[in-house]
Amino acid sequence: MGITITNTYGTPHNVSEDHPAHVTGCDYYRLPLVATITPTTPGYEDMVDMLKENGHDTREGYGLIFLESEEFSATYFGSIEQIEQYKRENVDGKATFDASQGVLYAQWPHGKGWDTFIPRVFWNQAQCGAIADGVGLVTAFAHTEIPGAEVVVFEFEGKWLPDSEPQQLVTYHCTGCHLDTFHDCGHVHENTGPSSRRWAARQARQHIVSAHRHGVGDKHSACRPNNGEMLRAVNAVARDMWGTTGNALPDTDDAYCATKGPCSIIRELRAGVRPPVYRA
Repeated sequence: MGITITNTYGTPHNVSEDHPAHVTGCDYYRLPLVATITPTTPGYEDMVDMLKENGHDTREGYGLIFLESEEFSATYFGSIEQIEQYKRENVDGKATFDASQGVLYAQWPHGKGWDTFIPRVFWNQAQCGAIADGVGLVTAFAHTEIPGAEVVVFEFEGKWLPDSEPQQLVTYHCTGCHLDTFHDCGHVHENTGPSSRRWAARQARQHIVSAHRHGVGDKHSACRPNNGEMLRAVNAVARDMWGTTGNALPDTDDAYCATKGPCSIIRELRAGVRPPVYRA
């Protein structure tokens, strides 16, 4: 299936030739975490299991560099000396490191030891000029079937239930069909790190692929605009209950989304304004 997914915001990524939703890497990464581990690090033996399994456990301790892009992540294992030198030379943020001196693994590790060692890292960070930690756009793609529409991946604060505590979440939104992912199970993720954002971006790509494969509005397509059908039904019930002639809600999906849905969040994020907690 020939399809090119074009970035409209964020770093372009490389994808598999056979699976356009499967990202294999990119040319530019952030290095949000630089650290070291030694046998005295809690959980060290469990942390180096992955190295042992691949025949790479050759040191008494490692220097680590965690790499991250909008849709991918990797972990570099090198010598402690190399990483300490990198930290000294990176005072101005312009140092580079020679990846051939160590070994690079796709994604950040997880499991025993790692889950307590790696702090929660958001793509949008206040210290780097973001609105707030974990609040902002991650990436966006041009819709291939609806001119001018995008599928946007964003970090935000929301509530699973109105009386629950706010959570740091990540999801995507299609400005062509205005699906609210809160009502589509499995498309809103707790924003715990690169893997959460990678998965949300993968689902955004899958949404575009589905629209390209099946068309917009087809029963097999993930992109199915409701064209205000549900809003008109709610407005009709409200008019009947209250004996009014006006609509209680906007009667088109794009108008409703722009005032009460994900589009209202995205508009605020693009304006550099912190949106209210969604579904509060």
